[in-house]
Amino acid sequence: MTGADIRIATVSLERPLAELAATLGQGFAETGFAVVEDHAIDAGLIARAEQLAQDLFALSESEKMSGHRPGTGGARGYTPFGTEKAKDARVHDLKEFWHIGRELGANHPLAWGMPENVWPEQLPEFAATFRALYTAFEAAGARILAAIAIHLGLPQSWFEDPVRDGNSVLRVLHYPPLPDDLPAGAVRAAAHGDINTITLLLGAQEAGLELQTKDGEWLAVNPPAGALVVNIGDMLERLTNGRLRSTRHRVVNPGGAAARRSRYSMPFFLHFRPDFLIEALPQCVAPGDRLAKPITAHDFLAKRLREIGLV
Repeated sequence: MTGADIRIATVSLERPLAELAATLGQGFAETGFAVVEDHAIDAGLIARAEQLAQDLFALSESEKMSGHRPGTGGARGYTPFGTEKAKDARVHDLKEFWHIGRELGANHPLAWGMPENVWPEQLPEFAATFRALYTAFEAAGARILAAIAIHLGLPQSWFEDPVRDGNSVLRVLHYPPLPDDLPAGAVRAAAHGDINTITLLLGAQEAGLELQTKDGEWLAVNPPAGALVVNIGDMLERLTNGRLRSTRHRVVNPGGAAARRSRYSMPFFLHFRPDFLIEALPQCVAPGDRLAKPITAHDFLAKRLREIGLV
């Protein structure tokens, strides 16, 4: 089967859970990706967030760097251009971003794994807007996880506890216009798999996102306006012993006029809680399988952050 023959599953989040489970389960097993429509994230909220993203990255370098927190692995606040590098890549990605995470009280038992958020003082509406968007992403993610649970033969509520107070991160992402002195081999985002449980992405309408098929071909992901692109992360692939695929994907450099303009997107990396032990589900294990060693979500994340240059 060639890339031209493969179709990325598309589904409305308003469909009954049993139908979602069947469509998403098959899609995630085949490509690791799906397009999700009718996700209930308010269009006005998305529009406000998109405008604030543009305002954020239009700030001066010194203003953006006031939100940089060295030594935190980019967990919160600003990560400058030329910092993140895909695992095994030779050059850094052509992007900058700002991370917003979960807010827990200082006395919460998981507070050790959740740094405080950093907010750009120059944009007074930023915090309220992105807190609301974070909550909306969580709600959409919870329904997708319920469908995944059914597909795996688990109770639909199975994922509620593993992700409760999870270290989920909303990334506000900017790919600047391509420079004339582009380093050899540099792309907006080199081929990689996501670290987390599932990723929900807004802003993939601009051309450039591609996934790698089982045969090694690259397939463009072109969702309709307003839809989410959802993909499986490495943590969920590990939990399901590879039954659901964490697919390598990339953002390639555009040509023509698109190369001279910025590209923005907002991925939500939904995570397990830091103390959750990731080990293969029994129903995903066949006799003779070689299983990955159990590891906590926190330790898995820390290992991967070192591999991509953020720690």
